[in-house]
Amino acid sequence: MNKTEKLPGGVTAAAGFQAGTASAGIKYKLKRDIALIYSTVPAVAAGVFTTNRVKAAPVLVSMRRIAGGKAQAIVVNSGNANACNGEQGERDALTMAAAAAGALGIPEELVLVASTGVIGQKMPMDKVLPGILEAAGCMSSEGGAMAAEAIMTTDTVPKEAALQIYLGGKVVTVGGMAKGSGMIHPNMATLLCFITTDAAISSTCLSRALKYAVSNSFNLITVDRDTSTNDMAVILANGLAGNPEIVREDDDYLLFRDALTDVCTRLAIDLVRDGEGATKLIQVEVRNALTLEDARLAARAVAGSNLVKAAIFGRDANWGRVLCAAGYSGANFEPEKVDIFLGEEQVARNGCSLEFSEERAMNILDKDTVRIVLDFKMGDCSATAWGCDLTYDYVRINGDYRT
Repeated sequence: MNKTEKLPGGVTAAAGFQAGTASAGIKYKLKRDIALIYSTVPAVAAGVFTTNRVKAAPVLVSMRRIAGGKAQAIVVNSGNANACNGEQGERDALTMAAAAAGALGIPEELVLVASTGVIGQKMPMDKVLPGILEAAGCMSSEGGAMAAEAIMTTDTVPKEAALQIYLGGKVVTVGGMAKGSGMIHPNMATLLCFITTDAAISSTCLSRALKYAVSNSFNLITVDRDTSTNDMAVILANGLAGNPEIVREDDDYLLFRDALTDVCTRLAIDLVRDGEGATKLIQVEVRNALTLEDARLAARAVAGSNLVKAAIFGRDANWGRVLCAAGYSGANFEPEKVDIFLGEEQVARNGCSLEFSEERAMNILDKDTVRIVLDFKMGDCSATAWGCDLTYDYVRINGDYRT
């Protein structure tokens, strides 16, 4: 049976995973700001991390540890990024891992660390460490929803996704949670994402599947063209589903990879829909490009164009901005062949103006989701990227982010 079934829940949906949270007082408001994710058995682990040259201490620690291909827990805080804090920042990240390991009774090297929040502020370890102990004291398989809430910063809603597939006659679950609302851009878009699965899979196959999933989800979203210091997407696979271990790129691998990509895509779209100040989700489809890379380059450029984003906010069917963004994207195409659509309304043909209904176009731009389609008429490759509109509230939120 190859049926895929979506489930409620997120990071604790798979067998053997628990989460605990605490309100440690790291954030200005007393909300949950510490989360612990834990597998009852050691798990195979893989991760993808920020491409920013400035990397936060938790990223550096987790990159080193995940290179071993194993992990059992992740300790996460929100409200402070622990970035640009020098040697003290790394000591604090290691201390967080050690505290979580001690509380959970597992080896320290099997604990990964993640942080999100304000850059360049010292970690309030007098609050963080008691918070870790508190979170460890309330671990539960029902704790996933509260964990998704605890990792939020400017997010307005938590992001969770889960589904089940059948591998080797066994039910396998993939679940995850993510946070991110601003500083979101391709090349490991700014976010924290934690995925868990009870699938049995080798480290090599898990890493390959995660990279594929990220390339087709998180690296195709943008909010504001900023890539952060703290990005990471981490997956733990504990094997408790009992399926035959996936060790090669066979049919079971492809089923798992596609399920993982489904979870990541759902989370990615939720991140963009909740972009800082956003009122609309923008879906950009590039069709019939010469290569997949051409399609992706153009789709990402259009989704990330401030002029396009502002036009969508203002309900202005300014299709010239769409073609302009594709033109500077680096994609190989012939402008005089391009057709452009807003939803079902064609607004340009062969790269030139076209009589269209401004009223119908405005009605399309009134919707919560606005679909832009570019047909390159060059090949058979397509790609979709997601963005959001640029609003007055984005400036307000980021103008007083620290205060």
